[in-house]
Amino acid sequence: MSQATTIKLRLIVMNFLQFAVWGSWLISLGAYLGGTLQFTGTQIGSFFATMGIASLITPALFGIIADKWIPDERLISFSHIFAGGLMLLAAYQTDYFSLYTCVLLSVFFYMPTLGLTNAVAYNMLNKAGLDTVKHFPPIRVFGTIGFIVAMVAVDLMGLKTSNLQLVVSAFLSFALAGYMFTFKSSRVVSDLSVQGKKSLKERLGLQAFGLFRDRQMALFLVFSALLGICLQITNGFANVYLTGFGEDPRYAGSFGVEHSGTLISISQISEAVCILLIPFFLKRYGIKTVMAISFFAWVLRFGLLGAGNPGEGVWMLILSMIVYGVAFDFFNISGSLYVDQKVEPIMRSSAQGLFILMTNGVGSFVGSYAAGFVVDEAGFPDSWFIFAGYALLIGMLFVFLFKEDKEDKRLSPVK
Repeated sequence: MSQATTIKLRLIVMNFLQFAVWGSWLISLGAYLGGTLQFTGTQIGSFFATMGIASLITPALFGIIADKWIPDERLISFSHIFAGGLMLLAAYQTDYFSLYTCVLLSVFFYMPTLGLTNAVAYNMLNKAGLDTVKHFPPIRVFGTIGFIVAMVAVDLMGLKTSNLQLVVSAFLSFALAGYMFTFKSSRVVSDLSVQGKKSLKERLGLQAFGLFRDRQMALFLVFSALLGICLQITNGFANVYLTGFGEDPRYAGSFGVEHSGTLISISQISEAVCILLIPFFLKRYGIKTVMAISFFAWVLRFGLLGAGNPGEGVWMLILSMIVYGVAFDFFNISGSLYVDQKVEPIMRSSAQGLFILMTNGVGSFVGSYAAGFVVDEAGFPDSWFIFAGYALLIGMLFVFLFKEDKEDKRLSPVK
């Protein structure tokens, strides 16, 4: 087996476990909180906002630590040990404050690993002389597969309204932590012996924030945060919405109600397929077109959810799940690759942390609370149409304001 093949296989397992940890609870948690524990829409939204709060702090911080002091692989292991332990503790809390606190602390350690695992993959692929734009998406697709497997397993085992989904997540975190200890460091962190010769910004590892000095990059990061709002809306309320159809005798007992997690898994299957389209679209059309497609896919995602139902309108729900693959991948995966192409390898981890800060931090925090407020005030299905209008508005603004550099239209690997 060649070195390149071995590297790809190792990264495939890493991505599978990384997203299985998340898939075991991210989609089903809303059903557990709203159904079993009877939390309000605002309270449910606050749990999904924990990812935003965490992403405002730890991804950028841990990215700096990885670039300066602790190799990405070791930092991922330590992070998952703590994330898993806190999630296991969360599984046995039932009051709002205790459960919220445990989940918040757990995601403080989980969220930075999203950027760190990307950085590990980019580092290892570059070291092997492989084009990240071409080779990363087929590896990252196994993260989506891991998410799907964990989500469907939780659903089919009847755990979507149970605290045991959090136990599953915890043990998957422990498995990934152990696996990452088998990795050798894919790069050398900064030489501390020359710190005195560097500026304060360089010594603190804050170079990635200099990306905001470039107008187009700043716009890209801001619109990434605005798209991150869309992501948390659907994460937090899609399962609650579908399960709620069970209160209507016309839909009680339907597949979409009883196995809403499996229905939603079509979104992740679509995501897995669409990831493979990214190299073609990025190289042929560039980041602006790809991001614009994502914005308008979100409009369809929300609009079809609002118009559909588990009965005669189930086809609209299914189409909404299919559209999700384009909506998510064309901004999340493409955005990560774009940021990687715009920075030097020495600040790769901190740049990925900054991207996570904007999408899963600012976007998630605002999106979770805003979505909870809209759902409480407008209810379903009107909320979905409000969200669709939001996606349409920011999509039009992006097309008007973002000017793509010529070199961005044909992304090439970092040298």
